[in-house]
Amino acid sequence: MTGTNTLVAALGRGTVVLDGGLSNQLEAGGHDLSDRLWSARLLAERPEAVTEAHLAYFEAGADVAITASYQATFEGFALRGIGRDRAGELLGLSVRLAREAAGRARAKGVRRPLWVAASAGPYGAMLADGSEYRGRYGLSVAELERFHRPRLEVLAAAGPDVLALETVPDTDEAAALLRAVRGLGVPAWLSYSVAGGRTRAGQPLEHAFALAADADEIIAIGVNCCAPEDVAPAIQTAARVTTKPVVAYPNSGETWNAETRAWDGPSTLTPQQVTHWRESGARLIGGCCRVGPDTITAIAEALRD
Repeated sequence: MTGTNTLVAALGRGTVVLDGGLSNQLEAGGHDLSDRLWSARLLAERPEAVTEAHLAYFEAGADVAITASYQATFEGFALRGIGRDRAGELLGLSVRLAREAAGRARAKGVRRPLWVAASAGPYGAMLADGSEYRGRYGLSVAELERFHRPRLEVLAAAGPDVLALETVPDTDEAAALLRAVRGLGVPAWLSYSVAGGRTRAGQPLEHAFALAADADEIIAIGVNCCAPEDVAPAIQTAARVTTKPVVAYPNSGETWNAETRAWDGPSTLTPQQVTHWRESGARLIGGCCRVGPDTITAIAEALRD
């Protein structure tokens, strides 16, 4: 989109609603995501299911669909015997499927602008061992940049509206991603996974957010895949440290029980919270793990009141 319909222009006018957890929507449709490729496996095996999941969120009130490429990497696909050329095709397909969902939503009467964010998860997502929530992989910034740059080039070439550099656990990886997006010609947002006012690796958020303060490619900075209770202080810090719009899309508030391999406890994400986040400076607001279309509808209604 161009002119007044760009995502950047929309952020200048007000709040934009992100979608919810793609994985839980796919699982609700009966799809097994226990594979190490997670939702990226369905790009090859059930692409229609991915389109339907995106469509459900657009119909629920989301303005932005985040693609199924979070765990899609050349290295991860190679471990499944998928060659580099085919892996590149699947990365590009993730963007096209979200575009197709937007087209279907418009055909069904959705008239507001719709955008596509190409997801790029952290290095630890490719490892599929939980290290994405710890960071500190033992790799240099240059090594992490070499890992991220090739798939970001392919995703950018597929024509998304924005790159979602998401669930970043530490500042080394953030620095690598900021270098990797230079010159791609596509804007990006950078969102950290946080706990208690620090990155998952334990660094102060003031420093983490400041890294992107002067990066022209970054149109928003914030947090995702965290507890709802950690969002408000993070937004306040991001708004104080940078002049950029803030992005916030936490988990539902339920907690993962590794022993039972199930989610425990109630959801704590409420429409009242998101209106407070907007007042504090958040402009891109949605949900991550365990946040479904019903919650996105409630968020959209609260933010559009």
